[in-house]
Amino acid sequence: MNTTQLVPGRAPRLARNPRTLFAALTPRTVGAIAALLLAVTLALGAAVAQAEDATGADAAVVVNINTEDAQALAEKLSGVGVTRAEEIVRYREHYGPFSTLDELLDVKGIGQATLEANRQRITLE
Repeated sequence: MNTTQLVPGRAPRLARNPRTLFAALTPRTVGAIAALLLAVTLALGAAVAQAEDATGADAAVVVNINTEDAQALAEKLSGVGVTRAEEIVRYREHYGPFSTLDELLDVKGIGQATLEANRQRITLE
């Protein structure tokens, strides 16, 4: 039985010569590596599909900013908490219903990034 003794600062014999390393690969080892790579690929594919499904479900939510209360706005809009949602409602009560989505930029705490993140899920009617 051949045992490899590890010496600090020196690579094991198989790692020093690539030809020796590849010669040491048996069909069984190659099969195990291929099976591992396949399992990782399938797991990553499933994770990506699940993330896409979650994103699609979020995009399907439609929020009417002219009728929803602050709690509903906070729950349905990305990056909008209760405080910002209350600002939206306050603005709406003071100035009347929103006529364009870009009017949201006039609300304290709502910036371009927040508007763009929610543009597809906001309706005015």
